[in-house]
Amino acid sequence: MASLRDIRKRIASVKNTQKITNAMKMVSAAKLRRAEEAIKSARPFADKMRAVLMSLASRANPAAHPMLEARPVEKALLILITADRGLCGAFNTNLHRRSEAFVREMKEKGVQVHMINVGRKGNDYFRRRQVPIVDRFINVMNSVNNELAGQVVAVAAEQFMSGEFQEVYVLYNSFRTAVSQIITLKRLLPVVPDEPDTARQLEYLYEPSEEELLASLLPRYVQNQVFTGLLDSVASEHGARMSAMEAATTNAEEMIYKLTLKLNRLRQESITTELMEIVGGAEALKG
Repeated sequence: MASLRDIRKRIASVKNTQKITNAMKMVSAAKLRRAEEAIKSARPFADKMRAVLMSLASRANPAAHPMLEARPVEKALLILITADRGLCGAFNTNLHRRSEAFVREMKEKGVQVHMINVGRKGNDYFRRRQVPIVDRFINVMNSVNNELAGQVVAVAAEQFMSGEFQEVYVLYNSFRTAVSQIITLKRLLPVVPDEPDTARQLEYLYEPSEEELLASLLPRYVQNQVFTGLLDSVASEHGARMSAMEAATTNAEEMIYKLTLKLNRLRQESITTELMEIVGGAEALKG
């Protein structure tokens, strides 16, 4: 049985851990507010840009730009966006599982999957597995910006337009609330226009020509999709870490409560034993 000293040491250790998890929760909550504002500010522009581009692409000839051209698929490229750090619950684990499921699904179709890893956790996980890694961007999730998205897309677009890969996907956690993140898989390339709704389709006048606009807008559209994915991932990571640290703080509080009860019981038993020894000694002296 543990001694009183051992239990006191455990209580002190759990209290120190609780202070750390509570501090991490507060830090993540502050970062989450900024990340949430960033993704909410970026979404309207991304949605409008997608609407305009889909309208333009639905009228254009697929041969007008290489990013619109669909080809028989033999190799696909997956951009996986994870965190650089852990202690955020199942945030990274769920992405790893979905990535492996995607690789299996494509393999069953006869398609080989290569990866671009954005985030250290995804890179650490897949470098020990038999999935070829084209490029990696690690320790970058603390400073997500449009430039980073451009670097990722530049690698993916070059590989796609050279014919090395026939499809490009992106996988990340999409932010909904602090406790709700949705794993999202999108096909980036080739850009496939939505089915036109002829009843509601708007007519646009373009200047310059549609081909010139496609050449300018398509790379920006793909970059913007990756950028919003990065912002979503950052907000989701902070939300997941805040929830995980809140749960850890609560668990530590419960553990302290149970250990304190155990400590009090042992102290009571010790005091009772000492009293009984004193009483027994007094009775022996009387006798």
